[in-house]
Amino acid sequence: MSTLQQPGDATCKLGAVIVNYGTLALTINCVASLLAHGVVRAQDIVVVDNASPDGSGRQLESVLPAGVQVVLSSRNGGFGAGVNLGVQKLGTDLVLVLNPDTYFNRNNIDVIIRLFDQRPRLGVAGLRLINPDGTLQYSARRFYSLPDILARRTLLGRWGPMRARVDSHLLKRKWSTEPFEADWVMGTGFVVRVSAFQQIGRMDEGYFLYFEEVDLCARMWVNGWQVLAVPGVELVHEHQRQSAAGIWSQSGKTHLLSMARFFAKFGVPWVVRPSRKGLARSYARWRAEPSGPGLERQPGN
Repeated sequence: MSTLQQPGDATCKLGAVIVNYGTLALTINCVASLLAHGVVRAQDIVVVDNASPDGSGRQLESVLPAGVQVVLSSRNGGFGAGVNLGVQKLGTDLVLVLNPDTYFNRNNIDVIIRLFDQRPRLGVAGLRLINPDGTLQYSARRFYSLPDILARRTLLGRWGPMRARVDSHLLKRKWSTEPFEADWVMGTGFVVRVSAFQQIGRMDEGYFLYFEEVDLCARMWVNGWQVLAVPGVELVHEHQRQSAAGIWSQSGKTHLLSMARFFAKFGVPWVVRPSRKGLARSYARWRAEPSGPGLERQPGN
């Protein structure tokens, strides 16, 4: 278990949540890396199975080490719903949220725990995601504008000015050794303060997949919580970008629907990236208006 003594002998305790959907071998490997490197104790790990049709949830119950909790959801409510279920089962102050296709090569998670102790308004901290070959995935980002999306999704991104815009969106110059503020961090691997998570309304289950972490971080900023990227804590991610498939693929359509939901909540950034004050104004308007089809609100969201 990773802990840090705080004033008054309180203990900042870390748990972990992994959401499984037909990823048996990857989930087993992810849990094994947490235990092998002492990142968290077995009893502080929750694996949520989102009604995997291959029966991997039941298999995980029998093959994961003693102490690891397996929660079998009755439905596949998406990534955010799985995270909400997992956090609900933990009694820790902080939760490390992981994709199954991730693993640690070493443990220095106390770097992040210390940051949460030192910064009482820190809500989310993103890890340094790397590919298996050690190259960086640039897992901290600026909020999107439509030109950012065009630059990243079309050949325009190869043109000089647009290429510079991509680099700015990915915060490429920020990645050195020190923690830095980011608009949002990738949901593949991050630590969240549970009190902040509960205060802002948890993950918005109106997203099935994609943009949940962007939404979570936007609501953190709107509610006065800080989001940091922490280059000093590495997590290997065997990256498979399903969202990069064609827009008419199922994953492409899901990505577009999630993007539409985010823009409906926080405003359409036609030219420039939204400011945090602008996000707050748009979000307040969205909460005051009736819901449209596909934009139903979750409690607190």
